Amino acid sequence: MQIERQALRDVIGDASRLAFDSIPPEYLTDALGRLHGQAEALAFPLSTEEVSGVLRYAHEHQIPVTPRGAGTNLVGSTVPLQGGIILDLSRMNRILELDRDTLTVTVEPGILLQDLQAYVEGEGLFYPPDPGEKASSLGGNISTNAGGMRAVKYGVTRDYVRGLEAVLCDGTVLRVGGKQVKDASGLSLKHLLIGSEGTLAVITKCVLRLLPKPETSVSVLVPYGDLGTGICGVLTILQADANPTAVEFMERKVVALGEEFSGVKYPCPQAGSYILLTFDGRKSEVKANLERVRTLALANGAIDYVVLEDPARAADVWKVRGALVKAVEAVSEQEPVDIVVPISRTADFIAFVNELEAASGVRMVSFGHAGDGNVHLCVVRGDRDDETWERDLHAVMEQAYHKAYELGGVASGEHGIGVSKRRYFLRESVKENLIVMNQIKDALDPLHILNDQKSYIGGHDHAEPV
Repeated sequence: MQIERQALRDVIGDASRLAFDSIPPEYLTDALGRLHGQAEALAFPLSTEEVSGVLRYAHEHQIPVTPRGAGTNLVGSTVPLQGGIILDLSRMNRILELDRDTLTVTVEPGILLQDLQAYVEGEGLFYPPDPGEKASSLGGNISTNAGGMRAVKYGVTRDYVRGLEAVLCDGTVLRVGGKQVKDASGLSLKHLLIGSEGTLAVITKCVLRLLPKPETSVSVLVPYGDLGTGICGVLTILQADANPTAVEFMERKVVALGEEFSGVKYPCPQAGSYILLTFDGRKSEVKANLERVRTLALANGAIDYVVLEDPARAADVWKVRGALVKAVEAVSEQEPVDIVVPISRTADFIAFVNELEAASGVRMVSFGHAGDGNVHLCVVRGDRDDETWERDLHAVMEQAYHKAYELGGVASGEHGIGVSKRRYFLRESVKENLIVMNQIKDALDPLHILNDQKSYIGGHDHAEPV
């Protein structure tokens, strides 16, 4: 396709924020760097007006556009498969307003999660969504409806988006939601854009809900003989209204990898699994919940109950949890999966994964968010050549995704669908739902220039699920 360079220069107005001939390779892929696309232009807008101008030009000339934030996506959503223009929002990273009266903060989409959290906590406030990648952008978090470890108590990104400014494919600027708490005024366009992976509009401004900063936070490590017992213990804890902030599960085999990678040792190495919990809030409330859960855990099969009152020790334990994916990657290439099932079926799904691992010979390492049923798998390549790896990976993933849907789950809890999960998502999803999703895409982006062939999109011909 032919892109008029001067036309883009007229919109951006700064040659240093445009690239044409030598686009750095990291902009043509995602965080994993295994799937690559190609593009004719890379633009770094600094304002809504510039985003609107680029999209207006692209729409008029039917040029594909791939929106991009910090580039931490794991499923290929930021890969420019159709060529065209990469629209990188990372330099739109300002905090525009902190409104204490409405407990909201207004930011641009390129601000990093870690920077926003540090800013609001310095002001005595709290932004609860906490996905594992703290260097992700808020625009990206919203585009995938990111969750994270604190979702069990506080919910996911969607629950903290009060309003959005977004630009449609033809350059039209849309403002949806606002600082108000309630809104029963027509269709919720804001919620339609959240989780849409850049397929419907490009987010340029975010109004986010904040909370008062919790007075204290304490973590607990609970070892169990096996994962099934640990998950049953989690259900007991959740039903007891102990209100944990985070509830993570880890099988011993993945903890061992994390220990080796980080140099930190967990207590009770004889355990088959661990449940890692955090409680936050007022000190009296946290103390009462810690004691309530201690009684429940020890009465329901826990080997021990280790309160991590020393901040350094707690940081070490969480360091292992945070390094699990990197620990697996240090051993072998792996495919990250974030399937989610009903909480009560988590142990059933993990048992199935272990059986699948034994039957297929493909190593599969499990950990994740026990409090909301979000299972993270690392499917390990080992020494397989490209052809064998592609065949074996597809075979086990087909079975794993099918089992998840059979148990009442879905393909993704927080990473999104992108490219890598698309075949499984389309295969397992209800046909009528896919038709409606594509009708919405056609209405908002009739030329399919925005992140086409990602997630739910079947293309211009609306092909049947694969």
